[in-house]
Amino acid sequence: MMVQYKYVSSLLLSMVLTGASFAIPQQSDQSAKQDIKDAGNSTKDAAKDTGRATKKTAKKTGHTVKSTSKKATHKAAEKTQEGAQKVEDKTKPN
Repeated sequence: MMVQYKYVSSLLLSMVLTGASFAIPQQSDQSAKQDIKDAGNSTKDAAKDTGRATKKTAKKTGHTVKSTSKKATHKAAEKTQEGAQKVEDKTKPN
């Protein structure tokens, strides 16, 4: 009786372990095709992010250049007008 109990318990234990190994899906078992697809999608997303960053930087730089140019032009016009006024004051008959 003891020998039968030992075999039955061993058989039951082996069946439980075998069933558990089939019931748990293997997540690390990914095919090479899926790996390539994932790598392609990651590359595509990285390229999109880079494009957005480039666009944003170019736009910001363009606005800065435009603003700086306007300020410089305005200042030059003021100085030109100031210089013209000085010349006019010097050449004005008394």
